[in-house]
Amino acid sequence: MTQQTPQVPQAQPELTEVRNFRDVGGLPTVDGRRVREGRLFRSGHLAHATESDAAFLTGLGLHTIFDFRNSSDIKLEGPDVTLPGVRNVNIPLTDPADGAEFWAMVRDGELEQLRSALGDGKAAARMAATYRHIITTRTEDHSRVLHALAEDSVPALMHCAAGKDRAGLSVAVTLLAVGVERDAIEADYLKSNDPHRRYKIRRSDNSAVGMSQEVMELLSPLFGAHTDYLTAAYDAIHRTWGSTEKYLTDGLKLTPAVRERLRDRLLTD
Repeated sequence: MTQQTPQVPQAQPELTEVRNFRDVGGLPTVDGRRVREGRLFRSGHLAHATESDAAFLTGLGLHTIFDFRNSSDIKLEGPDVTLPGVRNVNIPLTDPADGAEFWAMVRDGELEQLRSALGDGKAAARMAATYRHIITTRTEDHSRVLHALAEDSVPALMHCAAGKDRAGLSVAVTLLAVGVERDAIEADYLKSNDPHRRYKIRRSDNSAVGMSQEVMELLSPLFGAHTDYLTAAYDAIHRTWGSTEKYLTDGLKLTPAVRERLRDRLLTD
C-alpha cells in the first residue's frame, strides 16, 4: 500500500463538504505525554468530499479510514470517496433498521410525530441510551479497531455520519486506552458543537413549517454533543465492568503489550 507523506497543517482546515474534521493530536495524558499530531483524525462522512477535500485528506498520509456508518446511512449519503493508497474499513456500530427509522424521522417526521418522539427530554434520553448501548454491545468492534491501530493502521481517520456519536465514542475509547485525561476527551468531544462542524440537517419538507424553529429544536439534541451523553457511556462502562481498567482489559481484550504498542503509535515520547 502506497502512502503519501503526511502534511498536517498547524491550523485545522475548512473542508468544503466534510464536516467536523479535526486532528486529535496534542491532547494530554495522565502521565504527561500527548497524542501525536497527524496520527488520529475524526470527521463526518466523506461521501460528498470535493476534489480539494480529497486532495487534502490524501495528503495526510492516511493508512486506514474507519467508517462506522451502517447500510442505511450509506444508502442515504453514499459511500466514501476513494482515496489512493488508503484502506477503507466499514464497521457499523448501529443497526441498519435503527438507522432507517432515525433518518425517516429526521427527514420526513411531521411536527406532531416529532413532538411525541422527541419532546419533553425524549431526544436526549434516546441519545444517552444509544451511547450506553454502543458501549455495552460493540466491545468486539471497538476491540478490533484498537488492535488494528496497535498493529499497522495509523495514521487513521474515524468517522460516522456526523462524526459526533459513533466516531466520537470510538475516539473516546481510543483515548481512554492510551491514558488521555478525561477532561481533554470531553473537551475534544464537545468541539462537535461548533456551528461550522455540525451536521447539516436536511428535510424533505423545506417549507416554513417543515423547517420551523420548533422542528429544529426538537431535532437539535440528536445532532448536538452533550456531556450527559458521554457520561452515560462512562456509567455503562462502570456498571458493566466495574472500572475503566477492567473495561480495557476484560471488555476490549487489551493486553499490556497491545496497550504499549498503542501508546507508542499514538503518543509522543
